[in-house]
Amino acid sequence: MNRKYFLSLIPASLLLTPLKGKASIQVEREESKRLKIPPYLKAGDKIGITCPAGYITLAEIEPSIIQMKSWGFEVIIGKTVGLRDFTFGGTDQERLSDLQQMLDDPSISAIMCARGGYGAVRIIDQLNFGNYRKSPKWIIGFSDITILHTHINSNYRIATIHSKMCNSFPSDWALAEPIQIETINSIQKALSGEQMSYQTPYNVNNRMGTAQGELIGGNLRCIENVAGSDSEIETDGKILFVEDTGEYLYSIDRMFYNLKRSGKLSKLSGLIIGGFKVKIDDEGSGFGKTLTEIVLDKVKEYDYPVCFDFPVGHQRANFALKCGVKHILDVRIEGTKLREF
Repeated sequence: MNRKYFLSLIPASLLLTPLKGKASIQVEREESKRLKIPPYLKAGDKIGITCPAGYITLAEIEPSIIQMKSWGFEVIIGKTVGLRDFTFGGTDQERLSDLQQMLDDPSISAIMCARGGYGAVRIIDQLNFGNYRKSPKWIIGFSDITILHTHINSNYRIATIHSKMCNSFPSDWALAEPIQIETINSIQKALSGEQMSYQTPYNVNNRMGTAQGELIGGNLRCIENVAGSDSEIETDGKILFVEDTGEYLYSIDRMFYNLKRSGKLSKLSGLIIGGFKVKIDDEGSGFGKTLTEIVLDKVKEYDYPVCFDFPVGHQRANFALKCGVKHILDVRIEGTKLREF
C-alpha cells in the first residue's frame, strides 16, 4: 500500500497524540488512588448548611450559625432547613437538589449537614460529584452522613470530616459543659487545617500496638447497609473506627460478623471502637456476650491494635476526625493516642 495513502486513512488526532505507555498509565492510576484534601478554610469562607437526611428547624440550628460566624465564616442556609416530609428534611428531590447545589457552588468551601437520622442513602446515587471532584470541599457530619463519607472515600478519594452537626451545638455557650465546647471547637480546628491529635485513657480491654494508615469509618449500621453497593467502605491497610446507638447486642454481633465475613477486618491496620449505646435485652432473651467480647472474638486471629472507648459517636464526647487522612494509632499501657500525620 502507498504509505501516503495509508497515513491519510488515520485520523489526525491519532497522529498528533502519542500513545500512552505503561508507565504513564500506572502514574494515572496511582494519582486516582491518592487522597485529595480540600482547601482548609480561612476567615470569610462560606459554610453551607443542608439537610440530606432528617428534618430540622431554623431555630434549632441558630446556635450553630452564631458559633460558626464567630469563627469568622459566612454561613449559607440551604433550602431544606425547615422543610419537612415526614421524618425527612424535605422530599428526596428537595434534599437532592439542595445538596447538589452546594456541591456545585464554587463559593462554598464546606458543607455542614444539619443533622443525621435517615435519608442520605435515598439520594446518594442521584448526586453528581463531577464539579465536586474538580473543586473538593469539606463535607461535615456523622451518623447517617457516614453514607457520604464512605461513598466519597471509596469513589473519589477526597477527605471529609466526621463530627458533630448543627443539632449538637449548645444553645447557651456559657452554660455548656467543657466536653461540649471542646468537641465543637474541634470542628473549627479540623476545618482550619490544624493537625488533629487525641489521647484517651488506658482501657484494660485494649490490644496494644502501633498502626498507621488512612482513617476511615463511622456508624456501624450505615457501614453494613452500604455493603455490596457503590458506597461500600474500603478498609485494607486503614485504621477503621466504628460507633453506633440504639442497637441490641445480638445486632451488633451480626454487624461485626458482616465486617468479618466480607473481609473488612482481615487487612486492617488498626481498629477503634467508639461509643456504643446498647439497647437492653428483653427479659429472658439476653445475648450472653458484652460489646468487648463481641469485638475481640471477631478480631482474635488478627494482630493489629484495638482501642476501646474512643471519644467518637452518639455522645457528648464526639470529636472531629478527618476521614481519609493518614493517622498514627498508638495503643499503650499509658493510654491511646491518635494523631494525624
